[in-house]
Amino acid sequence: MDNTERNTGISLTRADPASGSRFAGVISLGQALRYWLKLGFISFGGPAGQIALMHRDLVDDKRWISEKRFLHALNYCMLLPGPEAQQLATYMGWLMHRTWGGILAGALFVLPSLFILIALSWVYMAYGHTTLVAGLFFGIKPAVVALVVQAVVRIGSRTLSNAWLWSIAVASFVAMFVLHVPFPAIVAVAGALGWLRGRLAPSAFGSGSGSGSAHQASKAKPSHAPALIDDDTPLAEHTRFRWTRFAWVVATGLLLWAAPMGLLAWALGATHPYTLMAGFFTKAALLTFGGAYAVLPYVYQGAVVSHGWLTPTQMMDGLALGETTPGPLIMVVSFVAFVGGYVLQPLEGASALMGGVVAALIVTWFTFLPSFIFILAGAPLVESTRHDIKFTAPLAAITAAVVGVVLNLALFFAWHTWWPAGWEGGVAAVPVALSVMAGLALIRFKRSPMEVIAACALMGLAVHAFVA
Repeated sequence: MDNTERNTGISLTRADPASGSRFAGVISLGQALRYWLKLGFISFGGPAGQIALMHRDLVDDKRWISEKRFLHALNYCMLLPGPEAQQLATYMGWLMHRTWGGILAGALFVLPSLFILIALSWVYMAYGHTTLVAGLFFGIKPAVVALVVQAVVRIGSRTLSNAWLWSIAVASFVAMFVLHVPFPAIVAVAGALGWLRGRLAPSAFGSGSGSGSAHQASKAKPSHAPALIDDDTPLAEHTRFRWTRFAWVVATGLLLWAAPMGLLAWALGATHPYTLMAGFFTKAALLTFGGAYAVLPYVYQGAVVSHGWLTPTQMMDGLALGETTPGPLIMVVSFVAFVGGYVLQPLEGASALMGGVVAALIVTWFTFLPSFIFILAGAPLVESTRHDIKFTAPLAAITAAVVGVVLNLALFFAWHTWWPAGWEGGVAAVPVALSVMAGLALIRFKRSPMEVIAACALMGLAVHAFVA
């Protein structure tokens, strides 16, 4: 096989064993960018749907990547904190077109969602008290409760394969719900226990550490047509691990974090809302093991309880907006930042809209920067260790703990939706009924989140108009 890497793309020429003819193809950077931009606008359905969409396009239809190479990358991304689908897009872009290919692929996966969410956030803040918008969110909030319950079921079904992992989940729920232990402490303790258990009894992780998304993708029918980057394609030069390159990428990433952080602290002060948001969401980005729902309790603790950037009701509404826009669900943090900037108006002399937009841009930068560093620095190294129990055991324990943490989040959302006036006001029958119907549609009938949210929004609008 001849493998020639070019600056504008990857050109591969290989023998087709079935026909004996030569199979040739070129993935140009322009082709790739058009695809990544399109994906950024159509990537609905959460990480599982986004990964399935990339698998269909890249493996089955375009045949840019072979099945094994795709799953190889996916397994790596599932080990990392952060949005795995966005990281997978970054990985694929890097594999095909070096560092800039990865940066552009990951950025285009996020930017459409960012701009759409900023526009929706402005509409929400400017017109959220109108009858139309209030009616829509009256139906959306019960759907959010069902979505979080579905997340508990989905993560638990793929993770809790034995009594030890179940005990981790129960203990994490008690720690957060009863003892109010901070989310980072729960993650740290679970990871340490997983590491220790992996050394003493690695069989405890025999079937519990796998990724649901990876498992589903592995069941997909493999494409036997030759791929441009196939199973037996030799490693390109930029995919070989070198300590010098690793150190350069990490140093560059740290500089890209430290420079804007230092500038914010110098120009605005260490206690300015923008500076606090940058630091807080950097920590949040490093704790998103198990998906966006796993980090939402931490975001709630910091953004709602500690800093008061938004209310619990606004947090739920932001999650609903995040579910109805393309891109990773963790984009909900951009809504959180927009609301905080819109209300606080941290920029002297600027409008509320400008305050919200700047906050959203700052938080998006600090939330996604770690994901780019993980992929561009670690992919060549971690590929060779993806089956090592020393790496997978802590992740399995952390993901088990996430089940209990997300259950706590479900109860929190249910409380604010079903008892909006507290215990004294009694249970709200309509939101409970909508949550039950939404849960059945999601879990029993496997309907998409967008369909369920849209249906509940219309029913909420009808009920709200009738009551009004």
